[in-house]
Amino acid sequence: MNRVNKTGLLLFFMLFVLGISSLYGKEVRKMNLTSPDFQNGKPIPVKFSCKGDDVNPPLVIEGVPAEAKSLALIMDDPDAPAGTWVHWVMWNVDPATSQIARASVPAGAQQGTNSWKRNNYGGPCPPSGTHRYFFKLYALKERLNLPHSTTSKELEHAMQGKVLASCELMGTFSH
Repeated sequence: MNRVNKTGLLLFFMLFVLGISSLYGKEVRKMNLTSPDFQNGKPIPVKFSCKGDDVNPPLVIEGVPAEAKSLALIMDDPDAPAGTWVHWVMWNVDPATSQIARASVPAGAQQGTNSWKRNNYGGPCPPSGTHRYFFKLYALKERLNLPHSTTSKELEHAMQGKVLASCELMGTFSH
């Protein structure tokens, strides 16, 4: 290989490495949902269930994409005997929201209809055994104009093509 080809190959390799390192040198943030009251995959405290205060646990939101215009949240139990039971439906949460406090709904957020036909949080309440409860958070490209009668399925349909990022937190609860 002649000197010109070696120099060209070396230059190409250096530019390639610099390009890759600058790509990976950028901070890549992943959206994350946690709770200070329980860890992912661990039991949800009784106070957040139908056996306790039946109020939502505090949630901490991190890594929301800068271009997000709103957040949506669905909490459901796929282990319910009659099929997935929806405990909480919420959208138009301000994307600057970094936490949802215990027993609260962020200002401006809208709540839809859960499986009890109510527009609020309904805590874990399995008829028997241990169930899994998924808090699914979505960062959306836009706010949604939906009625309060909106179900989780209708919200999921309305979000199609608008999701920038998503994450979930799963907790368990036993009868």
